[in-house]
Amino acid sequence: MRFYNNLHQYYCGIDLHTRTMYVCVLDQQGNKLQHKNMQCTAENLQEVLKPFLPNVVICVECMFTWYWIADFCQKEKIPFVLGHALYMRAVHGGKTKSDKIDSYKIAGLLRSGMIPMAYVYPQQMRATRDLLRRRMHFMRKKSELLSHIQNTKSQYNLPDFEKPITRKNNRSQVAEHFNDPIVRRSIELNLALINQYDHVLRGVENYILSKVNVQDPNTFYLLRSIPGVGEILGLVMLYEIHDIKRFGRVQNFTSYARLVKPTRESAGKLKGGGNKKMGNAFLKWAFSEATLLLLREKQEAKDWHAKLKNRHGKARALAIISHKLGRAVYYMLNQQKVFDLQKFISEK
Repeated sequence: MRFYNNLHQYYCGIDLHTRTMYVCVLDQQGNKLQHKNMQCTAENLQEVLKPFLPNVVICVECMFTWYWIADFCQKEKIPFVLGHALYMRAVHGGKTKSDKIDSYKIAGLLRSGMIPMAYVYPQQMRATRDLLRRRMHFMRKKSELLSHIQNTKSQYNLPDFEKPITRKNNRSQVAEHFNDPIVRRSIELNLALINQYDHVLRGVENYILSKVNVQDPNTFYLLRSIPGVGEILGLVMLYEIHDIKRFGRVQNFTSYARLVKPTRESAGKLKGGGNKKMGNAFLKWAFSEATLLLLREKQEAKDWHAKLKNRHGKARALAIISHKLGRAVYYMLNQQKVFDLQKFISEK
């Protein structure tokens, strides 16, 4: 975890909410120069910071409304620090909590060089990344409906479907598979929603491919060199990674992508796992999807997976390959080399 330790004359901590924000400004000696609650507007923030410009740095916790403050700081040329929410909770957790206390603690951590930093994603790429994430949300909803159909089939101990129902052309007779009219109606509702999701997803994918101007075409080409990674999945990986140089080591990257299992150790003893939500859930999904597509596309990878499955079980085998794929992507992008399947399989 990186900490912000640059020196400034004034330190501003903001406890940010959707409508209000509590602003605290400290000087180098830790004296409170400003501490007040106000509405979330750029004009209010400009007014309260006017006596301290241009020698102030601003920090907010990483919650979903931070975009406008980052844009405000970029426009006004004010240093901006985005605090990692989970790490900050561990650092400044206390018995008593309020917006007033939190803003003071954020400013104090900023002044003492103890703010754990999250990545400030570039303004010009945020909208595309958020649209890709929204598409992923709808994909998951569609998958839940397909899973419900499969679970209902198993619930009534019915025979398997003749063809995979993930493909639209194979769903025409799915409802007739269920004899009970009430159960059949439930399945028909699922199918109707799945068809709507198919239409929505096809539309958003066509929009993305036609409108998005890829910021880094060379990195996009390298990601597409992985067997099975298409345009949409390549864009998801590209926009979630953004810049591979921000990860100093391969371990940092695989941890960010949730490809390693966190452990807690004390006095040489393991205290169990924790912090499973640390990292990027969207990038973890992308690598899981890329792993399955790689196994589908290449027989050599499928054979390797079979050996790992016999030794470790199916879930663990997929996790091993996903982790290895994450390491491969890190070195690919750093060294600007396309994916080498033979090297990927041989380095076990």
